[in-house]
Amino acid sequence: MSAALPDRPSLTARQAAGLRTLFDTVLATNPFYQRKLVGLPLTEALDSPAEFAALIPFTTKAELVEDQQWNPVYGSNLTFPLKSYVRCHATSGTSGQPLRWLDTAESWQALLQHWVEVYRAAGVTAGDRIFFAFSFGPFLGFWTAFEAGTQIGCLCLPGGSLNTLARLKAILENSCTVLCCTPTYAIHLAETAAREGISLAHSPVKQIIVAGEPGGSIPATRQRIEQLWRGATVFDHHGMTEVGPVSVPCPAHPGRLHILESYYLAEIIDPATGKLSPPNQPGELVLTPLERIGSPLIRYRTSDWVQPLNFVEAPCACGRWDLALEGGILGRTDDMVIVRGVNVYPAAIEQLVRQESAVVEYSVLVSQHDAMCELEVSIEVAPDEIDSELIRRRLEKTFETALVLRVPVKTVAAGSLPRFELKAKRWVRAI
Repeated sequence: MSAALPDRPSLTARQAAGLRTLFDTVLATNPFYQRKLVGLPLTEALDSPAEFAALIPFTTKAELVEDQQWNPVYGSNLTFPLKSYVRCHATSGTSGQPLRWLDTAESWQALLQHWVEVYRAAGVTAGDRIFFAFSFGPFLGFWTAFEAGTQIGCLCLPGGSLNTLARLKAILENSCTVLCCTPTYAIHLAETAAREGISLAHSPVKQIIVAGEPGGSIPATRQRIEQLWRGATVFDHHGMTEVGPVSVPCPAHPGRLHILESYYLAEIIDPATGKLSPPNQPGELVLTPLERIGSPLIRYRTSDWVQPLNFVEAPCACGRWDLALEGGILGRTDDMVIVRGVNVYPAAIEQLVRQESAVVEYSVLVSQHDAMCELEVSIEVAPDEIDSELIRRRLEKTFETALVLRVPVKTVAAGSLPRFELKAKRWVRAI
């Protein structure tokens, strides 16, 4: 497998060629970027990554939302006539107004190839049966995952409108070997199985491919899922409707994601200054898809906080030279809260809570008191757990030790916290 992967010079050459094709096509016919890039020295910008970062402005979601409001319904960020597009999807709207996003047949096929790479990295082959445990809505990830599975020859089973129990039965009755869902829903499926007396001890599922939340790259959450689904291995990846499937799991290092640099130009910036971060320093991920020319994004600020790992002199143990994200997506730059001077990301809370196997669900209340931010964590403990008070006190101590913060923890009644099929919304801001 390693021999077939592009080395660093090959990746750099592909990116340079992809950027020139992207700019040549987009600037000729795309109204959004014609306005945005008018008068810039684009020849100089394409000469080096440093010039590109210095001369080309960012694209933000706020700009795109405003553009679609002023140019309904798809906005002006279209390179070709409307008749050229064959797919329409939408963002989830979890961080603001949803966006509609169009794809041509060519860009759609490119996105499917990205997902094929996810499957390859996870060891999925034509003999596998994939169960998709989510309702197929307007979000891009569902459809790319399903269609890419059919292209590599897998038997693909949609969960559709089935409830959780019906999905469990379908997985087992159809001997599905691969499960695609969010990390939260993988846990919920297993908990439902236990409640209904369904044993997963001999489950046919061998690979669980998760996305939509950081949990798949958080060690405690990944271990929890693998314990519940005995014999299965969790593989994470990430993507966005606006840019497509972005990363693949590293087979050699669980919790590490590789950006598909053959298809994306990735940059890491300091979100406060907008300047490029030094190599291997954390920051915000900025992406330029190289193949989605019909609905392009140039230097798109994703708001994803990441810890990059560059491979310059030698590849990763898996054979890839692609930029890696240690720990996957660590959080959103707009999700971080500062509590008494300490930066707290949702992924950090998730890691600490999931170390307590008796905690089946949790939520975090974010509130302001006298201009100070405070957190309170509510936990739902497994019904068969005798001493929930011990778990509550132990988790408070864990927070104090790991975060150097006192975070109050309270227990709530079984079944009182919401369950999530799509992206979990565990962080709630007090009104």
